[in-house]
Amino acid sequence: MTKVRSFLVGAALLSAIAMPAFAQEANINGTWVDAEGTSFTFKLCGDGTDLCGVLNDIQGASRTPENLAYVNQEVVQAEQTAPGKWEGTINYGGSAAGAKVTLVAENAIEITGCQLGILCQSITFYKS
Repeated sequence: MTKVRSFLVGAALLSAIAMPAFAQEANINGTWVDAEGTSFTFKLCGDGTDLCGVLNDIQGASRTPENLAYVNQEVVQAEQTAPGKWEGTINYGGSAAGAKVTLVAENAIEITGCQLGILCQSITFYKS
């Protein structure tokens, strides 16, 4: 029993050490832009760990009259699931989709949106 407990404690410590330091220290608050110029402003909200995102501008093929209606609107609402990770919804293109926001580097996040749990798309945004 002592060996099992020691192993579990060791595994827990190793996973804490292995967690990227940027996930613990980086600030998600601010404006993030993708390669096409679409931008969001994210900030911690609710209890201070939830994530809210406002669509600032939309560029590329997604720049349609339907999508432009969401500019300057809060379209992302998510709860923190781990340091640097949030899960919730994104309202985009007239419908809500499941969303994951992951801090992948100090200056980069990945937003993954999924409809019906199987049609998913990920886009990387960089802090501006």
